[in-house]
Amino acid sequence: MQLHVSPSLRHVTVFPGKGVREFIKVRIGSRWVSYRMLFYSLLFFTFLLRFIFVFSTVDTIDGDLSKCSTIGCLGKRIGPRILGRMESNVPEVIYQILDEAISKEEVEPKSDIPQTLHDFMADIKQTTPDAKAFALKLRQMVLLLEQRTRKAKIQEYLYRHVASSSIPKHLHCLALKLANEHSNNAAARLQLPSADLVPSLVDNSYFHFVLASDNVLAASVVSKSLIKNALRPRKFVLHIITDRKTYAPMQAWFSLHPLAPAVIEVKALHQFDWLSKGKVPVLEAMEKDQRVRSKFRGGSSAIVAKNNTEKPQIIAAKLQALSPKYNSLMNHIRIHLPELFPSLNKAVFLDDDIVIQTDLSALWDIDMNGKVNGAVETCRGEDSFVMSKRFKSYLNFSHPLIANFDPNECAWAYGMNIFDLEAWRKTNITLTYYHWLEQNLKSDLSLWQLGTLPPGLIAFHGQVHVIDPFWHMLGLGYQDNTTLSDAETAGVIHFNGRAKPWLDIAFPQLRPLWAKYIDFSDKFIKGCHIRVS
Repeated sequence: MQLHVSPSLRHVTVFPGKGVREFIKVRIGSRWVSYRMLFYSLLFFTFLLRFIFVFSTVDTIDGDLSKCSTIGCLGKRIGPRILGRMESNVPEVIYQILDEAISKEEVEPKSDIPQTLHDFMADIKQTTPDAKAFALKLRQMVLLLEQRTRKAKIQEYLYRHVASSSIPKHLHCLALKLANEHSNNAAARLQLPSADLVPSLVDNSYFHFVLASDNVLAASVVSKSLIKNALRPRKFVLHIITDRKTYAPMQAWFSLHPLAPAVIEVKALHQFDWLSKGKVPVLEAMEKDQRVRSKFRGGSSAIVAKNNTEKPQIIAAKLQALSPKYNSLMNHIRIHLPELFPSLNKAVFLDDDIVIQTDLSALWDIDMNGKVNGAVETCRGEDSFVMSKRFKSYLNFSHPLIANFDPNECAWAYGMNIFDLEAWRKTNITLTYYHWLEQNLKSDLSLWQLGTLPPGLIAFHGQVHVIDPFWHMLGLGYQDNTTLSDAETAGVIHFNGRAKPWLDIAFPQLRPLWAKYIDFSDKFIKGCHIRVS
């Protein structure tokens, strides 16, 4: 057989042999080529494969496929790889039994269920059950292990909740020592800032940052990391807002640990004129929220004891809703920034569980396009656990009041936000925020369960300007998938989640990013046994 290609590349002529007229004519071509061997090879393998698959349909194998010796067996082994599929040899009865709904009787503990894989295999070898008995035994064992895993996971979440909600001994010690220093040492009671720097508190040519915290150690790390990484620290003004009980320790710390040339203001909430006049919505909302939560949710032990069917992640969310920070005035105060700082045009609000690793003055160069809130989106990113949050992650879309929003709309994060206070004052964001808080309380917390972000998503809806993720890396308190090298490249890192860096449950490989801003030789730090790890 010969293949002839015309010089014009228009025709291909296939001859079965010399002197025989053409029988195939195709448009293509290039030159004279002999395909005799190729043609017969393809013909041979075509019949061979048909032969193998015919045998594979009738061949029955009782043992391991790896020990096959027949052509039919070979077809079973090679065929699926060629065709890309494989038929299951598992009896249908096994699927039926494993797919049945779980009954109450099965949930109850039984003594005859194998406790380990070794016990299971020993039982199977001894009784030699049929497929149905095998599936029943396997189902019982899997359900037992599932119950144990669920119980262990819930206990882990409960212990983490207790650890994250309690005040560590060393933090309590630090507050007491500083309060004592405040009462005994005049140097710990300095006016912050000094009289000559007071005009800078309302000067919009400075870069203004607001930090609300009742944690002295956390506030010290945020402030030190902010000023240490600033290119023009003398233009930085940090407004620290705290509560009445923490004011003395906070003032003592920053009086004895100045961050010159930056300007530091320490002020308690009761010292703001706005908060001392008439009804304060944030205080009323907190009181109502606390009453509703105690009535409908109970304590952490009640949540764990009453839930025998809910997934551990759901129980974890309910435990997290009981965290004191979600009913803390420090957590709600950001919604009142325009009233607290009526002379400022723009400010950056910082949470106390962040660490700044770059100069933040560049945030003032971002064009907000008339929007109020500059924030990082949390629905896009390589970390599918942390950066996969949309409105449906926080809001209950089965409720008719929430159904009007888009469940797939991208969420954003609190923790490091640029607020255009001038634009904010022209909106009804604050009123909208409290309207939805009230709606959630009236519905017995059925619109959402966690903190201030859900009402913030609604109140700032349409008023968010998305900024580069470099400015805010999240999730360092949720999981340890973030590597140290990745975290070091971010402008701001956020230990949001239970594993705060000042707790024993912090992730050890990430804690040094926070701890490097603490002077462990300081007498107050040493006196309270605060260590690197």
